[in-house]
Amino acid sequence: MRASAIEFDMESASSATPDFNRLAPIYCWMEWLTFGPLLQRCRCAFLSTLARHRRALVLGDGDGRFTACLLQENCAVSVDAVDASQAMLRQLSGRSPASRVRTHVADTRTFSPPRSDYDLIATHFFLDCLSSTEVRDLARRLRDHSSRNAVWVVSEFAIPSNLFGRIVAHPLISALYLAFGLLTNLEIRKLPDHRAALAQSGWSLARQHKRLAGLLVSELWQLGSEI
Repeated sequence: MRASAIEFDMESASSATPDFNRLAPIYCWMEWLTFGPLLQRCRCAFLSTLARHRRALVLGDGDGRFTACLLQENCAVSVDAVDASQAMLRQLSGRSPASRVRTHVADTRTFSPPRSDYDLIATHFFLDCLSSTEVRDLARRLRDHSSRNAVWVVSEFAIPSNLFGRIVAHPLISALYLAFGLLTNLEIRKLPDHRAALAQSGWSLARQHKRLAGLLVSELWQLGSEI
């Protein structure tokens, strides 16, 4: 979930790791009941452009639907999939061939990636679980584990800076944070300014798609000329 100028979470860090294990069996159904197919369309917005990539780092993919689609679209890519939820990773593993996916149960805020040459990073509806500072720290760390031609695909919520943002998007995002806080102990309550965090860390926004009047965004980032 990213933010517009309406409100940013600039706190240095959230403390406890949220527990998504209980949601793993019903995560897909919850998503469909609230947004139908739109979140998955956001995840796959740039899928057709990722055929040349070979070494992917996928963070917080939940039940693994993006990872499964990536592996189907790109027969040569291998994936390191990271999630704090063992149950979510089991769902992901059930959708993907074990020969092409390595799973890592870890908090991404402290996780050290096993490679230094990833050419693809993916975070779909995951950065909204972090503060702005945590996103910035993650982006800087991942920059040092990426090849010079790396891209980062991001799907997130957003609060547009218009009337729709004030009367629809803002209350909806607040309600989602409240619900996930109750269900998973997620402590974050505001969208991070992930755009500023990535830009400050050497990443450049190359392409963007918006859905639901800007409530949902899909973005393709690449490393800037200076790393």
